[in-house]
Amino acid sequence: MTLPRRHVLQLGLAGLTLPPLAACTTMTPPTPGLHAQAADVQVLVRARLRYWLYLPRAVATEPTRRWPLMFFLHGSGERGKDLQAVRVHGPLKTLDRQDDFPFLVVGPQLEPGTAWDAHLLHALLQHLLPTLPADPDRVVCTGLSMGGFGTWAWAAEYPRDLAAIAPICGYGDEDRVEALKDMPVWAFHGDADDAVPIGPHRALIAALRAAGGQPRFTEYPGVGHDSWTRAYDTPELLRWLLAQRRR
Repeated sequence: MTLPRRHVLQLGLAGLTLPPLAACTTMTPPTPGLHAQAADVQVLVRARLRYWLYLPRAVATEPTRRWPLMFFLHGSGERGKDLQAVRVHGPLKTLDRQDDFPFLVVGPQLEPGTAWDAHLLHALLQHLLPTLPADPDRVVCTGLSMGGFGTWAWAAEYPRDLAAIAPICGYGDEDRVEALKDMPVWAFHGDADDAVPIGPHRALIAALRAAGGQPRFTEYPGVGHDSWTRAYDTPELLRWLLAQRRR
């Protein structure tokens, strides 16, 4: 069997299943007057996600091997219709020159004007796991800037999806950080970043530690928004991601 090393695919997601929600809050029976109400609703979503898929050459010669799977979430500047833009930064930048990268890699692209959505990323993962030689206990996510925000959001919404995350120059919601207390996290940020200030990222890391987590946080003195170049050039990061397994 011959498998290509890189693919450009399109995915149609219909009938997206969201987590169970509580019953609608209403008054029984309703009475005249003004009343505060709340309702949790589920919305059927249909979306098309274009993405890069990288398969190491050894996939063709080791058909029973299960590989770690890396998701890479790009920043706001790489949104659009040209999938090549996703390869400007991060892990996908050099994969056309590598046959032995030790991960399967998925790099989806956002449409213009949209942001990363944890439910769609979860749905994409659920679609891919039955079709790829991936180890479901070794799925990791990394992203930069808007992709850093997306990485934190996905992990907080679906902590069982991911074995570890490496968000770069993007932070998450402190109110939801307890969901990540058992997840390995290595985050990065430049302390001179004027596009996404480092302060909220520091506060998030502090909140995660207070909740019982043990995240690593690397600050680059004097570095602005582009902290991802140094982060992805850190050999230990790849080794660290490879060592993680869902707990």
